[in-house]
Amino acid sequence: MARQSEHDARVARFSGAERLVHRATGWLMLLCLVSAACLYLGPVAQLVGRRHLMITVHEWSGILLPAPFLVGLLSPAFRADLRRINRWAAYDGQWFRAVRTRLTAPASRPAGKFNAGQKIYAGWIAGAVLVMMFTGLLMWFMGLLPFVSRTSAIFVHDILAWAITAVLIGHIRQAYRDPMARAGMRTGYVDRKWATTHHAKWLTEEGRERSRAGRDNG
Repeated sequence: MARQSEHDARVARFSGAERLVHRATGWLMLLCLVSAACLYLGPVAQLVGRRHLMITVHEWSGILLPAPFLVGLLSPAFRADLRRINRWAAYDGQWFRAVRTRLTAPASRPAGKFNAGQKIYAGWIAGAVLVMMFTGLLMWFMGLLPFVSRTSAIFVHDILAWAITAVLIGHIRQAYRDPMARAGMRTGYVDRKWATTHHAKWLTEEGRERSRAGRDNG
């Protein structure tokens, strides 16, 4: 929540649980991609070797990928952010229009705690992970499937792996273009000025919720 910290110029953006979920998911995703490269890219496979070990790492890092998310559901802050990601507002449409017309001024791209692009990314990556897990399990138990199903599972898994790689590169690129956004995920806090500039609707919504909670408690 947008709690005011001891220093008035900073705002709490992510809880410790949320940051742990992000980091654990990131490391598991990295293990999946690196082990996949060691299995399917010829030069890398020859350099690394240890194919059976890489298969084991790839399978179990993929199976464990949803674990941080599931554990994160125990955190009220994490659940609150999931609701924000799944809730669309009128200003999200304005954000998309600004992107389409290449307007880059922060005022032309209003956003809550998460902008419309981040909401799309979160939904897409969650769906992609589920499909990768399903097709991966089909490949794991390949002997139980007819030939057509095996071929389809491999095709979808491979194509989606490249798509996820491209999307993650874009995600990392965007993060490195915004040092304050990285600081928020690293430390949990961001400058109030940054939040006001890039996520003004978030501060407004949080202020409204605090006022409502104060009235209810009163």
